[in-house]
Amino acid sequence: MTLIVFDWQTWVLIPLFIFVARIFDVSIGTLRIILVNRGYKTLAPILGFVEVFIWVIAISKIMENLDNWINYIFYAAGFATGNFVGMYIEEKLAIGKVGVRIVTKRGADKLIKSIADNGFGITYIDAQGKYGDVHVIYSTCKRKRLHQLLALVHEYNPKAFYTIEDIRFANQNYDTPAKIPGTKRLFSFRKGK
Repeated sequence: MTLIVFDWQTWVLIPLFIFVARIFDVSIGTLRIILVNRGYKTLAPILGFVEVFIWVIAISKIMENLDNWINYIFYAAGFATGNFVGMYIEEKLAIGKVGVRIVTKRGADKLIKSIADNGFGITYIDAQGKYGDVHVIYSTCKRKRLHQLLALVHEYNPKAFYTIEDIRFANQNYDTPAKIPGTKRLFSFRKGK
């Protein structure tokens, strides 16, 4: 009687390694592309190096085991999962700045004051929309503070229409959190002369 031995390395460990490696390299690749689009010239090439290094290791395992179809499935599953993980990480890091355009039908004076009082840069104009007078409000903020800006919009004018766009570069920073009375800065940085 012959005893069949299950090959854990071929059918479990190598496919699992390929899956995890693809998650890492695709996640890093997703972040790298976003950083390139936002102008991070130093960090993007470093991530590119790590991404390709991991990919070469994963693809070498595929080439060593071309007859194992499970590796192909785990390779593709790792790619798909890596895209999701990369976008999730980027969303949590909230790197960069965004431009927000808000169009409101009714009086926006309270919304405008609230946005300015909370330290956001703001420009607004009176405009004409399809159904009458509107206010168009422009603001630029760090992505980390976007939820705070949108909360103000929902609080003061929940039916306002708004769009959000990534900004690659802004020559000035108008996004400064409002100072809370009675607090002091822990650190102060000044530009050198």
